[in-house]
Amino acid sequence: MKRTQLLLILFIAIFLFTSCFKDEALNSEADIETCNIPGGVLKMDPRIENDRISMMIKQTADITRLAPEFTLTPGATIDPLSGTERDFTHPQTYTVTSEDGIWKKVYTVSCTQNSISTKYDFEHAELDNTERYYVFYEVLPNNQKIYFWASGNGGFAIVSGNSQPQDYPTTPYPFGKSGNCLKLETKSTGLLGALSNMRLAAGNLFIGDFKTLSAMEDPLGATRFGVPFDFVPIRLKGYYQYKAGPVFIEKDGKKNPNAKDSFDIYAILYETDEQTKYLTGYDALTSPNLISIARFKDEDKKESSDWTFFDLPFNDLPGKEIDPMKLEQGKYNVSIIFTSSIEGGSFRGAVGSTLLIDEVELIHEDN
Repeated sequence: MKRTQLLLILFIAIFLFTSCFKDEALNSEADIETCNIPGGVLKMDPRIENDRISMMIKQTADITRLAPEFTLTPGATIDPLSGTERDFTHPQTYTVTSEDGIWKKVYTVSCTQNSISTKYDFEHAELDNTERYYVFYEVLPNNQKIYFWASGNGGFAIVSGNSQPQDYPTTPYPFGKSGNCLKLETKSTGLLGALSNMRLAAGNLFIGDFKTLSAMEDPLGATRFGVPFDFVPIRLKGYYQYKAGPVFIEKDGKKNPNAKDSFDIYAILYETDEQTKYLTGYDALTSPNLISIARFKDEDKKESSDWTFFDLPFNDLPGKEIDPMKLEQGKYNVSIIFTSSIEGGSFRGAVGSTLLIDEVELIHEDN
């Protein structure tokens, strides 16, 4: 009897042990994780989104013969192959197939050698590939779309349930000073946001990139400001309307009857180097790499239902100046930032605070 029990236990142990070595399920992910172009032709790291990659290329590069190299999720394949030389005068598409062969994702990869546009009327917005929220873009002279605007809409999508696109914090709005405008509204993030101690989401739009996948874990780090800029900025001007929400909420959810919400509009120019490729929500206004800042003064902010003009000069920080050689080498980045709640990054503000923006222009010196 004991021998029978021993054999039974041994059989079960062998079965459990060998089952650990059965083939794992093949990977079902079909993502591009990194992108690079050999030869040092990139002005900055490519912007990789869910189904789109945008690259800023140096003027000296021949974009008719670029060979991007990709790293993919484990086991995935790409067509055309990584390293294939292609003509990027117009956007090119790549199809990524998961290791299990079931899932496919088509990426559109585009390149631009132009500096970013400097006039913004916010007429161009479209739904992201999930059709859940809006993304803003600009249009180049050759009618190519260029995506250098970013917002926290992707983070809001994680907690928003079935919110409609027009109910997100950052949206186009049909009643601009002329045509459409930008609408930023601070929204409640509901139960899921409260569980993460992130009870509100300020409407925001900025030049840069937002890393949605790390938004819940590190929202300030997920916010990356800036793209290369080949000119010396002088002023930021445009028009706004603003109405603060009725009840100011602290991060812990408590109402603060003595506080009133306010918006923020500012622009920054900073130097990049090997350690600083971009600034984030942590250091956008404190980094030692900052060169100059144009920012709305608190005493000049006011609530208004009429379109109100603003004109913000860039002020050099003490001891800072632009190096013409570094400017020529593309070592400076610029960003413009709009938000409906000035402390939205700390999850403090008033639900319903609304900032409308239109006819913005970044004035710069001619090189």
